Amino acid sequence: MNTNVAFVGMTHLGLVSATGVCSAGFDVLCVDQNADLISRLDRGELPVLEPDLDDMLAGNGARQRFSSALSDLADRDVVYIAPDVPTDDTGASDLSGIHRLIGEVTPHLNDDALLVVLCQVPPGFTRAVSFDPARLFYQVETLIFGRAVERATQPERYIVGCADPAKALPAGFAEVLGAFDCPVLPMRYESAELAKISINMCLVSSVSVANTMAELCAEIGADWSEIVPALKLDKRIGAYSYLKPGLGIAGGNLERDLQTVLDYSAKTGTHSDIVRAWLENSAHNRDWAGQVLRKHLLGAVSDPLVAVWGLAYKENTHSVKNSPSLATLSQFPETRFHVHDPAVADEDFDHASAKRFDEVMDTVSGADALMILTPWPDYRAQDLKQVAAQMRGTMLIDPYRIFEPSDVQSAGLVSHTMGVAPLET
Repeated sequence: MNTNVAFVGMTHLGLVSATGVCSAGFDVLCVDQNADLISRLDRGELPVLEPDLDDMLAGNGARQRFSSALSDLADRDVVYIAPDVPTDDTGASDLSGIHRLIGEVTPHLNDDALLVVLCQVPPGFTRAVSFDPARLFYQVETLIFGRAVERATQPERYIVGCADPAKALPAGFAEVLGAFDCPVLPMRYESAELAKISINMCLVSSVSVANTMAELCAEIGADWSEIVPALKLDKRIGAYSYLKPGLGIAGGNLERDLQTVLDYSAKTGTHSDIVRAWLENSAHNRDWAGQVLRKHLLGAVSDPLVAVWGLAYKENTHSVKNSPSLATLSQFPETRFHVHDPAVADEDFDHASAKRFDEVMDTVSGADALMILTPWPDYRAQDLKQVAAQMRGTMLIDPYRIFEPSDVQSAGLVSHTMGVAPLET
């Protein structure tokens, strides 16, 4: 590969994206002004949890280098601006750090270097960047927490915002994107910025359909898992649709895009009530596990003990951004919880009546109920009969259906899962 590439900002997005591009054979410089972070990365100590990322980084060897000096960007042909964009609990983005970083990076670029904004920004951001439009691009990121390596190395397509989408992409940029053998869709800056938001809105729509209909299934005697295969075989919906019910949307990325649409809708006078409905649907489903706990356990058992498996907002990540698990536990400040999560740090979890355990099975000893609030793969491997033997009660709250209700019933437990009525023992 002839093109030298750099990624600036070694947060989740930047680190995974840089490692993926390097794995395709490019010489990649990873830059972050946090010298301590760079030292840790040099030692192979990764600040993010992603399956197979450690192995891919090790396999890149000397082609992937780390630096805290922006001056090292001088020999790079393509430079990505790639930090994660922080959001608050409402999904509002803080873009001040991205503006500042671009201003710090551009003086160090050579006269032919291309600047690519990779971090997600709202419509209008890229066009407002003070840089030669012929050398400025916006590339839609494809990061999914827990599947980041797969997404970085096997992208479905690249969406690229350009000042003039009718012109061919510069050779160096085209070489980087072409190495992954997928469609490249050039479009104007604003279209590319809005494309990512549009994709996430479609995902939210699927999630909202699944949650709404799964709740109805449980009330009328249907089983949502029986309906899903019919939808996935419909070409208008498809095999990869987000049709599994869960505890609302979380993680910050989808929430950010919905908030962006609401903000722009308010400015332009367009109609966006459907987006508000999606957010209300998400909030309703986030409380599902807590509603089950109140209805079937609290008040019926004196001083109940509840085992909780999972704190992260989803499996294969240590992120607790808008975590449904933390939101659920916060509703019960006086309830005793025994908690396990294989990745979330102690400082990211605080509950006055909760005790953390290193071994997952230690949480269920004497428990009146078990709530599985993050579907970690290790939890699926646990022996239900052993769980039942150690518990005092019989309630299993399993929103993501990591165990089939019939298997739970056979083990002597009562399954409460989304999309089907509870099966009694």
